Amino acid sequence: MPDQNGYSADEMMTIAAARKLRNGAVCFVGIGLPSAAANVARLTHAPDVVLIYESGPIATKPSVLPLSIGDGELSETAETVVSIPEMFSYWLQGGRIDVGFLGAAQIDRFANINTTVIGNYRKPKTRLPGAGGAPEIAASSKEVLITLRHNKRAFVQKLDFVTSGGYFNGGNSRELMGLPGRGPTAVITDLGILTPDIQTKELTLTSLHPGVSIQQVIEATGWPLRIAPDVGTTPPPSETELQVLRDLNARTARAHAGQA
Repeated sequence: MPDQNGYSADEMMTIAAARKLRNGAVCFVGIGLPSAAANVARLTHAPDVVLIYESGPIATKPSVLPLSIGDGELSETAETVVSIPEMFSYWLQGGRIDVGFLGAAQIDRFANINTTVIGNYRKPKTRLPGAGGAPEIAASSKEVLITLRHNKRAFVQKLDFVTSGGYFNGGNSRELMGLPGRGPTAVITDLGILTPDIQTKELTLTSLHPGVSIQQVIEATGWPLRIAPDVGTTPPPSETELQVLRDLNARTARAHAGQA
């Protein structure tokens, strides 16, 4: 529900994430929050963005948000559909993806993410959807954007399982792994935006969403959070951005009513 600002924390997060996607970029999209952000970008400032999903649709323009990568809406509105082996070997590993847009259940200070299990791997408290193509997206995309809600369950000192590598142990450890992509360039949450330090690669708070304090972000993070010396303020959503997002969510709710 909207707060006193006239928009919700989730709406602020989705719109802030959408703004990170530039017009004309080729974007490999994850389901959930990344999909909402990518499609808001397509419907606002980035009409020529090329959205690609793991199941093979290229330049898809869904009118509603997909329930999964197998949602028929993605194929029906795509310019073309390729096989999954072609998607990964030619498009992703071939260096043709500008931005990988991922969500996560857990993230650590070096932007490594977990979408596999919460708790012990063999006897987990919760079994999550799993890796899918996320490890390859994180490894081979020219850059990676990550969006998730900010709390201590998600922002943890140590991941229960490393599904997809960000900057591993920090510093030059990603380069030593020989991965071709730059890695995560921003983590967008419902509280603010974090970006990796240029040398240590540790996530650093660089922007606060309107009405959020630095102390709130510190208290929602499971490690001693680095704070930039000049933390900015994220511009609030415009009327157009909010209308586009709300219309998209309303269409999606109507289309998927009664579906699992």
